[in-house]
Amino acid sequence: MGQKKCPHCGEWSSWTTDINDKCDHCGKPLGGRDLEYHERRQEDIKANKEQWIFHIKETDGPFMIGLKKVGNVFYTIYMAILTFLAWLIAVLPG
Repeated sequence: MGQKKCPHCGEWSSWTTDINDKCDHCGKPLGGRDLEYHERRQEDIKANKEQWIFHIKETDGPFMIGLKKVGNVFYTIYMAILTFLAWLIAVLPG
C-alpha cells in the first residue's frame, strides 16, 4: 500500500492503486483524471457494442440472439471483402 496526493484537496492519503479509492481527508476519489478517462473509456466501449448493425439486447430471446450473431458474422465478412477491394484499388495504380 502506498500514498497518493489527492487531486482535490492536496493532502496525502493511503492508496491501494485502485482508481476508486477515496481520500482520507475529503472523501473524493483519488483517481482524478485516470477515473475520468476510465469512465469515458467504458462509455465508448458500450457505444461501440451498441453500434453493431444487429445489436444484441439483454431482452432478446435465444433464437433472436442466434440470428443476430449470424447477421453480425455475415456483416463482418461483407465489410472485410469491401475493405480488401478498397485496398486492392488503392494498391494497383502505384
